[in-house]
Amino acid sequence: MTSKRNFLQKSISFAAFSVFLLSSGTLQAQENKTIKVGVTSGPHAQIFEQVKKVAEKNGLKIQVIEFGDYVQPNAALAAGDLDANSYQHRPYLDAQVKDRGYKIGWVADTVNFPIGIYSKKFQKLEDIPQGARFGIPNDPTNGGRVLLLLQSLGLIKLKENAGLKATPLDVVSNPKKLRFVELDAAQLPRSLDDMDASAINTNFAISAGLNPKKDSIALESANNPYVNILVVRDADKSKPWVAQLIKAYHSEEIRKFIENQFKGSVISAF
Repeated sequence: MTSKRNFLQKSISFAAFSVFLLSSGTLQAQENKTIKVGVTSGPHAQIFEQVKKVAEKNGLKIQVIEFGDYVQPNAALAAGDLDANSYQHRPYLDAQVKDRGYKIGWVADTVNFPIGIYSKKFQKLEDIPQGARFGIPNDPTNGGRVLLLLQSLGLIKLKENAGLKATPLDVVSNPKKLRFVELDAAQLPRSLDDMDASAINTNFAISAGLNPKKDSIALESANNPYVNILVVRDADKSKPWVAQLIKAYHSEEIRKFIENQFKGSVISAF
């Protein structure tokens, strides 16, 4: 009887020790996990390469993965191929969540990119002629953003309730009879040879060698609802690495990098 009791005690102890090892191994694996962050090329990628350095000083490993459009980073995050992404503003995220049912959400503000209007043919906004071909992003939130900018500049007028997702169909007054050509946001810099003017998101403008402050013929005010954000899956929001990631991004090192690198064309929002 005693030998059986000893055997059972040893078996229980071994099982408990095995569970402890398994738990410890799982925790260690989580601690050593490399966080995959999706970004678009240009400023978002440049900033996150610096965030990566700051985070690694505090034990958080980051892999920065670049994308060439606005659609894939959210799909990849929702599918579990990324742990976070940093490239979009809240109106775009809200539209994606509503349209596609993604279980992803905001965790922190990052930067603001005032959108600009560019032209290779005209030096001033008022020089844009009647019937000009005008390139705008083809996604609802950025397209609406450009139309609101054009309205603020006096070029068009929108329906009263058009809102942030206005489309060319919501234009009720267009004195110059601008012809809107909707293109993928990443393609707009290349459209300048064919268009009279195009509205280009700052990240894609900078990637194409354009300086928003010097090369744009009009620039959106920095006081707008299009602050860019850091996004993770809803299930991950309370995980320790998310707080570490936010702390690294919101550090003084990153604030100074943004100021020195972009000279006001990208503005920190923290």
